[in-house]
Parts: sequence; structure tokens; C-alpha cells
Amino acid sequence: MADLDAVLEQLKEERAKLDRAIAALSGVGSNSSKANRGRRTLSVAARKRIAAAQRARWAKWKARKAA
Repeated sequence: MADLDAVLEQLKEERAKLDRAIAALSGVGSNSSKANRGRRTLSVAARKRIAAAQRARWAKWKARKAA
């Protein structure tokens, strides 16, 4: 039973090391600044340009489909 206790204690130590390593690496390489920024808003003019471009794409597609 003493061997089992020793193995269990060793596993707990290794898990503590892994937990510390995971905590240290969890912020590395993540793009947390972008994740916290939220959604960007487009100006009215930009939305109008996008809508006009999409309407032009649809018109071109429908014209090709009808022909």
C-alpha cells in the first residue's frame, strides 16, 4: 500500500507541474487583444458601398442566368 501512496503522490506532483505549465502557456500565442475588442462598426458610407457592390453582383448573376 505504501507503493501505491508513493505513486499517487508522484502523480499529484506531476499534475501540479503540468497545471503550472498549462497556465503559463495558455496566454502565449493567443490573440486575446482581438478577442476582447468586440465587433467593429462600419460607417454608413461603407455599408452603402458594400450594398451597392452586392446589388451589382446579383444583377450580373441574374443577367447571366436569364440569358
